[in-house]
Amino acid sequence: MAQSRLKSNTDLGSAVADAEARFIASNPKSRARAEVAKASMPGGNTRTVLHYAPFPVAFTGGEGCRVTDIDGHTYTDFLGEYTAGLYGHSNPRIMATLRTVIDGGVTLGGPNVYEAELAHLLCERFASIELVRFCNSGTEANLFAMVTARMVTKRSHIMVMNGGYHGGVFYFGQHKPPINAPFPWVIARYNDIERTLSQIEAHAHELAAVVVEPMMGGGGAIAADAAFLQALREACTRHGIVLIFDEVMSSRLSSGGLQKKHGITPDMTTLGKYLGGGMSFGAFGGRHDIMQHYDPYRTGSAPHAGTFNNNVLSMAAGIVGLRDIYTAEVADTFNAAADAFRDRLNAIVTRHGVTMQVMGVGSILALHFVAGEIKRPEDTWAMDATAERRKADLHKLLHLDMMEMGQYFARRGMLSLSLPMGPAEFAAFESALDEFLTVRGPVLRAAVQ
Repeated sequence: MAQSRLKSNTDLGSAVADAEARFIASNPKSRARAEVAKASMPGGNTRTVLHYAPFPVAFTGGEGCRVTDIDGHTYTDFLGEYTAGLYGHSNPRIMATLRTVIDGGVTLGGPNVYEAELAHLLCERFASIELVRFCNSGTEANLFAMVTARMVTKRSHIMVMNGGYHGGVFYFGQHKPPINAPFPWVIARYNDIERTLSQIEAHAHELAAVVVEPMMGGGGAIAADAAFLQALREACTRHGIVLIFDEVMSSRLSSGGLQKKHGITPDMTTLGKYLGGGMSFGAFGGRHDIMQHYDPYRTGSAPHAGTFNNNVLSMAAGIVGLRDIYTAEVADTFNAAADAFRDRLNAIVTRHGVTMQVMGVGSILALHFVAGEIKRPEDTWAMDATAERRKADLHKLLHLDMMEMGQYFARRGMLSLSLPMGPAEFAAFESALDEFLTVRGPVLRAAVQ
């Protein structure tokens, strides 16, 4: 290997300090922008997940699977807009469609020529969706699915999984935020059949819905066991509880979402992210008897407002993406290549003998500094303040070092691949990770026993 761009250090603290000093020196314009932004936004931020210390780089644009920041650095974008950027930043068919739609006028204030076709495509793609309604984000989709379940069952409580994420006001991680929606929650343990079924039995009289991600995206790219999902399906059927699969992220992981891969059909499915073709998007759908409550021709139907629910940009781009680009065949081929990429990353980690592993299914991955089997988010959580600081430093070091080598992904270690990526991009990331582990290996082995 040629001389590394990274500097070897003897301990984690000095390694992080060194990486941070180089980052600050290399990004003066992003640093200045971050300071100016603080005058009008709290912390200069309007989307918490994009913040990281010492400051986030700011981007001027993107092309294909690459992004460029205001200091002139170009990165291969392995963040993929947290799974929404499946098509990359400049897919020519989507860009041409958007230009045509814009030329035709936006904010039309009525039904348009796109929404029914996109709805039809979604109903064809996802087995559980017989009828669908659009909204503007995955957060909204999950909110509407939950209140729909409460409406049709006339029950109050919602079961979620500890460590799960279902949107900006539905986060159940180690440190639960004060802005979570104030529903009566029953918090179960992911992939724990016996305990979860016991909770369902105890709360069956008041449970309106069980909401679960077939693979936790924000929770660390941790997949549900098929047996766990099947147990939920049977229990919900037995007690008349609405089973909701949050496939906002995981719908891209096969030609029909993970529900197709497992052969398990929920009562409702929530969608978002890439399905708007890169525009803001959300959708919730399910069985006809559930969704017909929103039929405005029916007496006493439930209202569902949203100024931009059927905005022409998301509808038109979503059609092109699902119909012409991310076909069923492309979805399966793409995720198979991503599985192979994950396996190669884990082989690199194993060769270096460090405590680290890459989790995920298909094109959504996460890097964890954890030994042993990971079955649920709790398996990755630090158990005390000292361990939490060490974990944060490990992820900071990985993030800053990999950015220096032109690889951009989430500070917490999440990766989301995009269609413009190919063997060259995968090989460059593998090489960068190999370099990181070569140079930082002694530090990592000393910090993580």
